[in-house]
Amino acid sequence: MAAVREPDPVGQDEAASDDRAVRTSVALDGDGACIATARHLAARFLIRARAEYGAAVSQRAMDLTQLVVSELVTNARKYAPGPALMDLRLGGDSVEVAVWDSDPVLPVARAADAGRVGQHGLEIVMAVAQGFEARREPVGKRITVRIALADDPGDAAFGRRSV
Repeated sequence: MAAVREPDPVGQDEAASDDRAVRTSVALDGDGACIATARHLAARFLIRARAEYGAAVSQRAMDLTQLVVSELVTNARKYAPGPALMDLRLGGDSVEVAVWDSDPVLPVARAADAGRVGQHGLEIVMAVAQGFEARREPVGKRITVRIALADDPGDAAFGRRSV
């Protein structure tokens, strides 16, 4: 099984000042299935946050969050031995995805190269992110990405797209 434990129930983040702020964390064991598991948990987190807290989550935000989770967990699995931790936090008008792994080396986006096969994940993440931070931890590193929940007021509800 990819998840060491099921994520904590979506609940109020006591440290947050925003009444809508909700969060969850999950430990991933680093096997091949952990990437799909993380994507699934991120989607479920956003669906529950919308249903239980009325968060306006666009389909684009749902898709981008799953893409970012996939890229960050893939990199953690590829470059760091052992488990990874994923934190999701919803607050204000964005969702924050943070992935911790045991490798202290900070990632560096490579220059765009249409001829290069692979290694475009960080470029993609940075292109779709509203915010990006990579920082060393006492053990390993934490990558944090912020993604806007709504594209515009007409696209604020999950499942409804603007034309």
